Amino acid sequence: MKLRDLTALGASLLLAACVRHDESLVPGTLERDRVELVADATEFIVALPFAEGATVKAGDVIVVQNRELSASGLDAARADLAEAEARVEELRNGPRNTTIRAGIARRDTARAQRDSAVRERDRLLGLVERSLVSKQEADRQSSVADAAEANLREAEADLRELQEGTRAEQLAQAREAADAARAKLKSMETTSARLEVRSPITGIIDALPFHVGEKPTQGATVAILLANTAPFARVHVPEPIRSRVKIGTQATLAVDGIERTYKGQVRFIASEAEFTPYYSLTATDRSRLSFLAEVVVDDNEGLSLPSGVPVEVTLSLAAP
Repeated sequence: MKLRDLTALGASLLLAACVRHDESLVPGTLERDRVELVADATEFIVALPFAEGATVKAGDVIVVQNRELSASGLDAARADLAEAEARVEELRNGPRNTTIRAGIARRDTARAQRDSAVRERDRLLGLVERSLVSKQEADRQSSVADAAEANLREAEADLRELQEGTRAEQLAQAREAADAARAKLKSMETTSARLEVRSPITGIIDALPFHVGEKPTQGATVAILLANTAPFARVHVPEPIRSRVKIGTQATLAVDGIERTYKGQVRFIASEAEFTPYYSLTATDRSRLSFLAEVVVDDNEGLSLPSGVPVEVTLSLAAP
């Protein structure tokens, strides 16, 4: 028989014994809500500002991971965003007069070079007719003249684009590029911020599984917190009284080693039984079924109760 089965059998027998003596009395242990914090990146731990057992507030940094690689990525993302925003501003303002004048100068230079190449080509063609130069030399000059003509057309097109100003499509594309760069930076800032693992609640640090210098994998638990709230008793309600227990059922809790008792109420009870199958059971078998339940302590003085200690819960059962 497996250890789990032995444990289940022992718990069932204990519950059955409780039913025979006092069906409203159920044993359990005091617990607190636990919060497990995980690493968002596989990076070395460089600082643990708090020790195990320390009380922390919501927002306190509990674990700090290495941010060097993240910092370099953030610098690159900020540079990309600045470049994209500068491009948007440039297109919005349109070309400067100096840029247009430079375009005119390039156009005029290309035109002069084209005219010179054409004149030289025509001169050589005339010499070819008089058999003073070879046809190959004239052909080479014709190629030079064609190239000069192409350069002139390109310079004229660039000048027209400068004079007409920025097209709406260009500005829209530049804005989209800037938005993409901004979103990338935001994502990287979020990832970088998560290298500082912060407490989402006010509570007590129950465990810090890793030490400074260790490198937890992404998703590994790096801190376990216990909520700084009233504890609750984790108990198992026997099947014979399950129908008389519901959320809100009042209870009295007696903690080992403390003379006084505490008031509480059921905040959760499972809808499915534990330990044994719930189908095809005899009346005797059904009496051994149990249902997990949580009974929260109402008394403010219960805040000081320790976790993990045994507790006996007396339920105020509804009339059968």
